[in-house]
Amino acid sequence: MRGTEAFFDKATSTITYLVWDAESRQAVVIDAVMDFDPSTGRTGFASADAVLARAEELGLKVVWALETHAHADHLSAGDHVRRKTGARLGIGARITDVQTRFRELFGAPETETEAAVFDHLFEEGDVIALGETVVRVMHTPGHTPACVTYVVDDAAFVGDTLFMPDYGTARADFPGGDAATLYRSIRRILDLPAETRIFVGHDYLPPGRDRPLWETAVREQREGNIHVHDGVGEDVFVALRKTRDKTLAAPKLILPSLQVNIRGGALPKPEADGRIYLKTPVNAI
Repeated sequence: MRGTEAFFDKATSTITYLVWDAESRQAVVIDAVMDFDPSTGRTGFASADAVLARAEELGLKVVWALETHAHADHLSAGDHVRRKTGARLGIGARITDVQTRFRELFGAPETETEAAVFDHLFEEGDVIALGETVVRVMHTPGHTPACVTYVVDDAAFVGDTLFMPDYGTARADFPGGDAATLYRSIRRILDLPAETRIFVGHDYLPPGRDRPLWETAVREQREGNIHVHDGVGEDVFVALRKTRDKTLAAPKLILPSLQVNIRGGALPKPEADGRIYLKTPVNAI
């Protein structure tokens, strides 16, 4: 038997999940958020600490901090969760592609942005044991090369690959993203049993809806996702996705987020003056 609770971060529209095995009380935290104010450079962990406080209240031992991908819209608190709980930090194995690409952009030291900043890199088909509960890893690239979906019993935690049916799907125009690859990943998710619950990584409140939602189902996605319901073929989806992506601005936190997230949620090391800096490459994107 498994338990799940969701935590919505209003500042970034991110949903963090706490998932646990009822018997062993072992738990994972999926996509924890670091608080960050870009106008002042201040960081904090109120969002992530609320998740950890709830885990303590429920008598859970957090054994994994899991990332669905290297986020471009919020800073990860994965390293914070690891340091506070002793949990292991895991992400998809293709994170090394993302690290290589963005290490150069930010002039980041390789020692801070190598695979070893994570405790484990997951491949397709890997499993994580939480007592009697099994977490199965699906490699679902397209939004980024490193995206993974965590399937736990009748639930799939899909990160940014899918959103609620009335919002659609992830963009595919980030470096290493690909709309055709995204379509194929989504179809794999939608090949799961129709009753499988889908837990999304964000909800940006489309017009006509006034409260955030994060749980849907394979059946609902196949019947009503505005971008990729049954009947939408790959060519149609790719054309739609590319057209829509051309209209989207870069996420406001993309530059600080990627610098931190390729480090596993850790800030850069202090420089000679003792201060920590997040860089803004000028005219580089």
